[in-house]
Amino acid sequence: MKQLIILGSGPAGLTAAIYAARADLAPLILDGPTPGGPLITTPLIENIPGFPEGIGGYDFIELLRTQAKRFGARFQSSAVKKFTPADTGGGTVHLTDDTTLHADAVIIATGANHRRLGLPGEDKFSGRGLSYCATCDGAFHRDQHIAVVGGGDTAMEEALFLTRFASKVTVIHRRDAFRASKIMANRVLENPKIEVRWNAVITALLDPEQDQLTGLRLKDTLTGAESTLEVGALFVAIGLVPATSPFEDVLLCDANGYLVTEAPPRTALPGVFVAGDVADSRYRQAVTAAGAGCRAAIEAMHYLESLGE
Repeated sequence: MKQLIILGSGPAGLTAAIYAARADLAPLILDGPTPGGPLITTPLIENIPGFPEGIGGYDFIELLRTQAKRFGARFQSSAVKKFTPADTGGGTVHLTDDTTLHADAVIIATGANHRRLGLPGEDKFSGRGLSYCATCDGAFHRDQHIAVVGGGDTAMEEALFLTRFASKVTVIHRRDAFRASKIMANRVLENPKIEVRWNAVITALLDPEQDQLTGLRLKDTLTGAESTLEVGALFVAIGLVPATSPFEDVLLCDANGYLVTEAPPRTALPGVFVAGDVADSRYRQAVTAAGAGCRAAIEAMHYLESLGE
């Protein structure tokens, strides 16, 4: 049997696994360094079709895994370190434990991780007042003072979206001008519910002894003066880091590090396909990742059929 390896176990990788397993391909899924991806830290997801009461991120991922296993998908707790393509298609997956696997076809679904603040308490407060996705978690903070940190288009989009729920939104930016496009920046600056704290960085999440984020300690980048900002939630929008390092030498990445596809989900390499946030800098939703995983699996099936036995 031809070997199909799926790199990553988020919604894209697991959806690809379900489709491939139902086609009797017995795909091997490599879980990666964080099985399930960032979604497992979301306490409640309310925008997944079919779950009218919402579902926890961890529970959702477990359902996908169970469904894939039911049809014969195999899982291995390994992470890819490097990928060497083969001239005939597919290639060799080099793992972090220095072992290798051969694949006749590969689906890259390694995702993207939110760029983190790097502050104490960040893991503890994740899902407890600290979030990386306004679309996912904004509705949980109705009538609260919400802070957004960042200065690009994503931060502007998050801040504007959060005005639907918040009593007030404060955008924290380390410079005196946004990096965002002019139209997005103007929308934020003209919105009466949004206030901007210029030349400010977050130095601490408050209070580390509590189970819920209650405030932020800020430092003025010009004067060094410190202040405290009481908030009900903080949304971090300082960028994403796509997990593309194992493929940078063999596949084209755009200026932000996302994999470039010639005709999604196909890449320039035969037998190598891409799905999910590793190649999606715009939507970054579980449902769009799942759809991309479906497409990648179907293309991989057709490719493997074309090889014959």
